[in-house]
Amino acid sequence: MKRHDRKVQFTFIMVLLALMITACGKNIDTALATVREEPKAESADEMKRYDFSAFTNIKINGIDLDSLTDEEISVLYVQARYCQAMTGADIDTMRELVSEDMIYTHMSGMQQSREEYFADISAGKLRYFTIGIDDPIIEADGDKAQITYTSVLNADAYGASGTYRIKGTHSYKKTDGAWILVNR
Repeated sequence: MKRHDRKVQFTFIMVLLALMITACGKNIDTALATVREEPKAESADEMKRYDFSAFTNIKINGIDLDSLTDEEISVLYVQARYCQAMTGADIDTMRELVSEDMIYTHMSGMQQSREEYFADISAGKLRYFTIGIDDPIIEADGDKAQITYTSVLNADAYGASGTYRIKGTHSYKKTDGAWILVNR
């Protein structure tokens, strides 16, 4: 259930409770004061720590963020952060999120090391304008995670401009408490 829906449900229940208390002869002001109290979060983990609205060039489709566990949402957040860095040619952030031994395989079959790929982004040979993360399926187990989704890239790749739909899986490993993109 979404947080907003829980709040509406809580308020409805509290109004009913206030009406029942009043009907039993209790003070309405006391009953209404109880209704006005905000529900308290069950734990700090209940609170969402991830602000996906910060990703201006990324659109996530086909998933209810409220249905994800904390680990799953943290993996999706890192994926969105990585995609945002791609659209901004933010190589420093990409280096932070990608293992040093990463090998990229393009849809043409061409393979590049992490630094070769980053160099092409820096040089403008690869320009990503927007990236859609469609229908993501996230699996997190301990220090390993995978996200499978359809990537909808609006890009200019080596002179070929267009929108490309590519289904794939990214693997992550948790190192020192942070998810890092790795080869499978």
